[in-house]
Amino acid sequence: MQQISIVIPVLNDATALGRLLDDLDSILGIDAERIVVDGGSEDGSYELARERADYALRTAPGRARQLAVGVVAAHGRWIWMLHADTRVDGAAWRALRKAIASDGAAWGRFDVRLSGREAAFRMIETLMNLRSRWSGICTGDQGIFVRRDLLELIDGVPDQPLMEDIELTKRLRRYANPICIDTTLGVSARRWQQRGIASTVLLMWRLRLQYFFGTPAEVLVREYYDGH
Repeated sequence: MQQISIVIPVLNDATALGRLLDDLDSILGIDAERIVVDGGSEDGSYELARERADYALRTAPGRARQLAVGVVAAHGRWIWMLHADTRVDGAAWRALRKAIASDGAAWGRFDVRLSGREAAFRMIETLMNLRSRWSGICTGDQGIFVRRDLLELIDGVPDQPLMEDIELTKRLRRYANPICIDTTLGVSARRWQQRGIASTVLLMWRLRLQYFFGTPAEVLVREYYDGH
């Protein structure tokens, strides 16, 4: 059995997926299983995954659903969930291996560095990293990794259309605090660049606050896409 399975949900992410797979190919000694789960892409993402991943799967769109399908197919003791537009290097891989080898390791996440050059992105990424260290709540951008048996104990990735990463880490935190790796993963800043930095930050904080106070994800997803 391979120790680590990487699960990558995609939807029209061929260019980003290609870069991520290039990153993984360039890491000396990497032995992780690579599973790409496509949610109905029309840009060749699935065909690319068939050529380059260990497993290329298809399902209905929805990140939570795609992750769940990938986890079922995975053989590793550890599941590492990566967005297609993540950038990974050897330092991140070595930090992951060190983290999961530590006594009592259960789950964790990475610090992130956004791709944009604007000073605002340095503040955003710093606050993201500090917030998750303080709260124990992490986002999918942070490369969440989790021991498979613990993921099964909490019934897997929550089946909801938004905030599945927030809900997942809330449930994981009940059993163990996250390992917070300060080695960074590269994260695309395109969400902020396309929609505006201030408006995107305000939207995400508003949605998270509403979720915290009990607004269902099924309601929030409409506001999320209206705001995008």
